[in-house]
Amino acid sequence: MGKEDLEDEIEAINAIYPDSLVKLGSLFQLLIPDRDIILQISFPSSYPEEEPLHIISVASKTYLPQSLNKDVLGDLLASVYVPGCVCLFEFIELIREVFEAPSEEEEEETEAADAEESYEMSKTDIAQAISAHWHTSAPIIDRKSTFIGFAVKADTAEEFFSMLAVLKADKHIARATHNMTAYRIRNANGTVVQDCDDDGETAAGSRLLHLLALTDSWNVGVCVSRWFGGIHLGPDSILSPVGNRVSCYDLTNNKSFTFPYEHRKNIACIALNPQSTLLLSVDVDGRAILVNFVRRTVLFYFNFKDTVSDLKFSPDGKYFAVAAGRHIQVWRTPEQRDDKQFAPFIRHRVYAGHFADVTSITWSDDSRFFLASSKDLTTKVFSLKSEDSIAAATLVGHREAVVASFFSDDQETIYTISKDGALFQWKYLKASELVEEGKEDEEIDKDDDDSYWRIVEKNFFNQDAKVSCCTFHPKSNLLVVGFSSGIFGLYELPSFTNIQVLSISQNAIDHVTINSTGEWLAFGASKLGQLLVWEWQSESYVIKQQGHFDSLNDAVYSPDGSKIVTAADDGKIKVWDAYSGFCIVTFTEHTSGVTALQFAKRGNVLFSASLDGSVRAWDLVRYRNFRTFTAASRVQFSSLAVDPSGEVVCAGSLDDFDIHLWSVQTAQLLDRLQGHEGPVSSLSFGSEGGLLASASWDKTVRIWSIFGRSTHVEPMQMQSDVLSIAMRPDSKQVAVSTLDGTITFWDVDKGKEVGQVDGKEDLAGGRHSTDRFSAKNATRSKYFTTICYSADGSVVLAGGNSKFICLYDIDNEVLLRKYTISRNMAIEGTLDLLNSKNMTEAGPLDLIDTTGEASDLEDRIDNTLPGASRGSVDARKVRPQIRTTSINFSPTGQSFSAASTEGLLIYSQDSSFLFDPLDLDIDVTVSTTLETLKEKQYLTALIMSFRLNEKGLIQQVYESIPVGNIELISNEFPEVYLERFFKFLTSIIDDSPHIEYHLLWIQSLITAHGPFMLQRRHEFASVLRSIAKYVTKVNKDINRLASNNIYYVQFLLGKQSKIDSSAGSGNAMEGIELVAVKENATEDVEMEDADDDDEEGWFGPEDEEDSKTKILSKSSPVDDDLSDDEV
Repeated sequence: MGKEDLEDEIEAINAIYPDSLVKLGSLFQLLIPDRDIILQISFPSSYPEEEPLHIISVASKTYLPQSLNKDVLGDLLASVYVPGCVCLFEFIELIREVFEAPSEEEEEETEAADAEESYEMSKTDIAQAISAHWHTSAPIIDRKSTFIGFAVKADTAEEFFSMLAVLKADKHIARATHNMTAYRIRNANGTVVQDCDDDGETAAGSRLLHLLALTDSWNVGVCVSRWFGGIHLGPDSILSPVGNRVSCYDLTNNKSFTFPYEHRKNIACIALNPQSTLLLSVDVDGRAILVNFVRRTVLFYFNFKDTVSDLKFSPDGKYFAVAAGRHIQVWRTPEQRDDKQFAPFIRHRVYAGHFADVTSITWSDDSRFFLASSKDLTTKVFSLKSEDSIAAATLVGHREAVVASFFSDDQETIYTISKDGALFQWKYLKASELVEEGKEDEEIDKDDDDSYWRIVEKNFFNQDAKVSCCTFHPKSNLLVVGFSSGIFGLYELPSFTNIQVLSISQNAIDHVTINSTGEWLAFGASKLGQLLVWEWQSESYVIKQQGHFDSLNDAVYSPDGSKIVTAADDGKIKVWDAYSGFCIVTFTEHTSGVTALQFAKRGNVLFSASLDGSVRAWDLVRYRNFRTFTAASRVQFSSLAVDPSGEVVCAGSLDDFDIHLWSVQTAQLLDRLQGHEGPVSSLSFGSEGGLLASASWDKTVRIWSIFGRSTHVEPMQMQSDVLSIAMRPDSKQVAVSTLDGTITFWDVDKGKEVGQVDGKEDLAGGRHSTDRFSAKNATRSKYFTTICYSADGSVVLAGGNSKFICLYDIDNEVLLRKYTISRNMAIEGTLDLLNSKNMTEAGPLDLIDTTGEASDLEDRIDNTLPGASRGSVDARKVRPQIRTTSINFSPTGQSFSAASTEGLLIYSQDSSFLFDPLDLDIDVTVSTTLETLKEKQYLTALIMSFRLNEKGLIQQVYESIPVGNIELISNEFPEVYLERFFKFLTSIIDDSPHIEYHLLWIQSLITAHGPFMLQRRHEFASVLRSIAKYVTKVNKDINRLASNNIYYVQFLLGKQSKIDSSAGSGNAMEGIELVAVKENATEDVEMEDADDDDEEGWFGPEDEEDSKTKILSKSSPVDDDLSDDEV
């Protein structure tokens, strides 16, 4: 037995019975669970192939029975040992069955348990029944979780359930984290009965049933027990609320997505059930949305009718607790049932007792109890079931509000943390123990209760800040505490050892959580929009993301569409990966708000304009600022444009109304284009001819030829101030947005208006809290501030100070679609109707400042600078206004981005969520796949083979598809299997002779799914490199073969002419076959054939088209060695 196999067996035993097997030098000490029996054993080098483990000594903590000795244990060991199989687990179970001496207390517990169970069997009878009917597998360890499989023969469903009840009578199996079951039974009359149960493990039961169908197993029931080992089997992802939406960041695959649903207001708290199937999010008003996490679809809407401060699922996933005001509501988790319920949420109980709002909820590991911390300085212990209500208690002693409280791993200790930085440790002690220690409290009545919770130790963090958040990992005893100063501390309990104290922000840390292994810590700071994941052991960041602090001004795509760059009033420029959604780099060189961005058409060069009077050029390969352009006098730049060659950059100013031109290579100011009489609002370059279009608040649009000799420009007069301009990609047309809400289209060559769209009514909608008129009569938002052409110039996208983005068809001048960027009621301009009861004599209730009523000092302090014109809330409460500041189409044409109040929004035609419709179909088997192939349903058979993921079956189906159907199947092939299909091709193409067949598949798949693969180049990069390597190899092989046989073919052609001429013209044509030889032979061959055209035996062509072929005899030596396919 190898060292690794021995370690796996030891780890499996310790996973099922924690700390029962300890290594002592070369020996091992084995503590029999629930028995006071200690064995010293050793594993010989030949274990288990030739001999079992060796028993060194036997001992007991209390009394050692005479029947317990090495000889008896040796006989027991011999009864379970099978050469080649591990036997430690069966040996432990046999000892526990034979040597059973329960105490009086254990007998009482056993009687109570038997009274609750529907079947009354002793442990020995249970073990005998299990061994007699159930077949047990060896333990399997996967990422610290232990799995054991059980199988039983059953002729009816009732028989299987009775056998399952016997199996679960074993406490160790009953206490497993998950017991997944499935059965497949065919009755005597031919009726098929089959069903499965996940027991909280997502889709596990259906896969067990699918496995029974694959193996064609009948009248069999299986059960797989899983003991959770601390690591969640699934992707390491982090969920984060962003306004009124929820985003998910996949840390292993380096990508992210945002759920399509949105709340009416900002999200207050979220929770994911332990099975990662249900996501529950609640907004600040207490309105909840239940979402299928796998399918990303909304299941149910619910209103808790109070402010929710915390939300937690129980560890078993059957309940969830909600801290709503001063009460805790416990609800049953929705699940699939045979009896459909009208209301998915069924309330279990409402817990009261706190006199102030509840701040946090923490469940015990066995889901029987939970702790509720409150602002009334107390923590209460509640029980889920009424039979455990005697355990209810109130923990009093803190001087400030309790932030959170936690159970220890053994649930014998409770830790409570208050806002003033105090950590109290509580233990459940008997009164007699307190009397012995001299700590008896006069208020304790020994006759009423013999035990109660008592503070055994007090610790303090000693930080010059308040505790804002904390979390605890019971398995590793790690406590993470976040403070209002941006500092976090990592401590080991119960010793209160300080491991790390680091500063990650200048503002308060609002939330902290820890992953299931205790290795990654996630922090969130809402003030600056920070999201950090820290690996504390290596002291490194997993991700470090931060959004813009101020409102966005512009957003542009890179020429290849792989990056999106944003600029904001905070003076920062951020480069985002369009695929993953993560920020790559942040530029902070600008000292004022950045107003405009532009990419050069070639190369990775970005230009930015700012109110600080500078235009900067950025190298996105080395991530540095390599050019800075300034004007002769200090001006503020509001618009920017770059010519297609990337040699000239232009910027429009707000101060002198001029357009400044610089050379990118020399950074010298080339010219100042004068003529506008108002601030230059927008600039746009055409792709040809060096044409620059400029728009200004002076109601004019000018077209400049920057490389021409003439500086005179005839302005195009508009009816109102021009806000934005865009030039069509072919430079033949410009779209102009004006203050009167219209978009006019002008022919550049003729200088004539060719079309107009009136968008005032399309943008109408949305009232502010201070409005005294209807949304229809408001003029605030009835104009477009940003417009953009599509890549083909057929449609234009427009947005402004409204909640809508409008898409217009240019030729027909009609609205195609309106996109609502947000339904967040916390933002001004999203509501069409206002509630009149919110209007008071002092003004709208939404705008009355209530921060002075906050109980905490730090909640009342205004962090903004005195006299600041923006963001100052010293005299009023302000709310952000809905608006779109920039819109841009992606170069791929599949998506567009919008910089708005809610952040950077990306709308895409292509959904990143892929779902396989056959994934949950249990009828997908090898036999059904072959039957489908026989029926010539090639696409369905191919998908089914990939679902089974058996290479031999995939290859059989793949090679059975006719050549004529390749293109059609490629077009309809689901994208969820596309990467797997390419991986399959790369695994067989090197050893397969069907070169042309493979190349046709590759060509058809890339042609049909090229745009999809381009957007996910990160996923397909490896397989496409393998495909390119194969195609290059085939190309080289064919070139080498052709070049090596040129003279051999010439020789054969020359020899053929002599053979045919000597054969005569009589019966020489018998057995002759016409073979087409392409006209790409060398000139020598053509000249030699020309000399022999008149010889007897050769039959010349009848027309010019036939002259491109030659006649070869079938008796030629070429045909003796080559097959028809090779010819």
